[in-house]
Amino acid sequence: MQSTPLQETNSPFNREQVEQINRLVQDLQADQMAWISGYLAGLTAAGHPAANEGAAVARPVPAPAASAGTAPEITILYASETGNSEEVARQAAQRAEARGLKARVEDMLDFKKAQLKKTTHLLAVCATHGEGDPPVTAEEMFDLVSGKKAPKLKEMKFAVLALGDTSYEHFCKAGVDFDTYLEAMGGERALTRVDCDVDYEETAEQWIEDALDALAGNLGAGASATVTPIAAAAGAPAQQSEPEYSKKNPFPAELVDNIVLSGRGSDKEVRHIELSLEESGLVHEPGDSLGILPVNDPNTVAELIDTLKVNGDDPVKGQGGEVPLSEALASSCEITTLTPPFVEKYAQLAESGELKALLTPERRKELTAWMEGREIVDLVEQYPVDGISAEDFVGTLRKLPPRLYSIASSYNVNPDEVCLTVDAVRYESHGRSRQGVASTYLAERLGEDATVPVYVDRNKNFKLPADPETPIIMVGPGTGVAPFRAFMEEREEAGGSGGNWLFFGAQHFMTDFLYQRDWLRWRKGGLLHRLDVAFSRDQQDKVYVQHRMRENAKALYAWLEEGAHFYVCGDADRMAHDVHSALTDIVAEQGGKSAEDAAAYVKQLLKDKRYQRDVY
Repeated sequence: MQSTPLQETNSPFNREQVEQINRLVQDLQADQMAWISGYLAGLTAAGHPAANEGAAVARPVPAPAASAGTAPEITILYASETGNSEEVARQAAQRAEARGLKARVEDMLDFKKAQLKKTTHLLAVCATHGEGDPPVTAEEMFDLVSGKKAPKLKEMKFAVLALGDTSYEHFCKAGVDFDTYLEAMGGERALTRVDCDVDYEETAEQWIEDALDALAGNLGAGASATVTPIAAAAGAPAQQSEPEYSKKNPFPAELVDNIVLSGRGSDKEVRHIELSLEESGLVHEPGDSLGILPVNDPNTVAELIDTLKVNGDDPVKGQGGEVPLSEALASSCEITTLTPPFVEKYAQLAESGELKALLTPERRKELTAWMEGREIVDLVEQYPVDGISAEDFVGTLRKLPPRLYSIASSYNVNPDEVCLTVDAVRYESHGRSRQGVASTYLAERLGEDATVPVYVDRNKNFKLPADPETPIIMVGPGTGVAPFRAFMEEREEAGGSGGNWLFFGAQHFMTDFLYQRDWLRWRKGGLLHRLDVAFSRDQQDKVYVQHRMRENAKALYAWLEEGAHFYVCGDADRMAHDVHSALTDIVAEQGGKSAEDAAAYVKQLLKDKRYQRDVY
């Protein structure tokens, strides 16, 4: 293979390094070059310290596969609603390639039966959506593997990673089901399924390494070998492709503004929050979310400590060493949401036969009903543990997960600030006042000079069309309208002439028309071509966004036929399902299609990324 010699003048390497690199690559074959490329990419993805006071760092790296041209390939299949599963899948591919293995990443949306039949080594990363359902993009795949047309997979070895949230009744059900289906089709489980809670990153990283280890023998990979990576040349500047601030190292964003959007008399309290990102280096696109690391309400912390009958100054293990219990409960632990895993751990401490009986499979629905509207303090109060230690109690809790809020502003319009639309959650149940952890933290517990730990959570599956001439249809009830405000700011800045159509829904026109001035300004200026609103409580019969869609069926279908992209943001439990049904019905009615053909049309919109959802 003839390669172009590296020149010292246009590279970050010194003369000796340039000569070493040129000697190495001049005789390499194509498959060997590909292996080296994957190996270096994997080191980069794994956070390899390219420079550390000029010292070389020994790191275990697997030996190369027998032959990249003939070695079996790992298929890494993902089912994702928000992008987390895809992120893990691509990380797994990078780690595989760093080992010298061939790997390809596939979305379940695009994966066919014939491809599944040919797959011999499969890693599957599957999120659970709604009430134990797979993401909408994976429905066709699940229909295949659970039905009579499911293929035989006797030659397949597989491993499944399931992503979910233990606060939901059907935790990781989609991943559990997919793992079961693969085995039923004849596949051989190379690794026991791993289920992840919302704080999934560390578990996912370990699963990747374990899964690749489990498949390594079948893929021609040798045992791990220790190599010494080349240290950076002295004085060479460090290259940084990712921002300095992330989920593990959030940026302290200063509060700029906190405005109540809801009108007087509204049943809701929706806030417009502006945070400063100046000098953070954080960049976001319309459709991305801002991750917030909240702090629990001090009153909730105090009530829980009082109910436990422990001392808030008692030391417990924290991330950076020992910290007082009150500090751990405030900033590190989930202390409100009841989950079955917490109940199971607490039942062991309480030695409660009643609780243990409630946890049996045949009484799981009874447990779910009891947990509804209750929090951890309710359980502790009803089933007290005399003499419980602070350390033992903290050991039953999961980490306080970050909360994601759709970004309601365009980076290109204002790169130094980011806007959020926050519904402050407050309600009463079982004789106690309750409140949302993050929403009330942002709405009422931040002083004028306060900072909020934040990071950007990218959503590849909820993005504007690359061409600003492409028309878009946006469906966003309540705070689901937030990303569409960012869409409109971005489109105004880009100056494209593509049509923009918004369906917005809320309870009352007078009190709940969020960002009314913005929408009417864009409507008057011609940027927002159509605006259809549904205020459900302003008349006797409730009217929702899906009703407005049906009323405008002819025009909506015409926009789709002209290439419009369709977006939905908001509640996953009911709204998103009702909007999906309305869309399918409109396609059938206006397109003169059968129910099956209409469903296929909508699935094609999904496959073409013309139908995108950000639902929660």
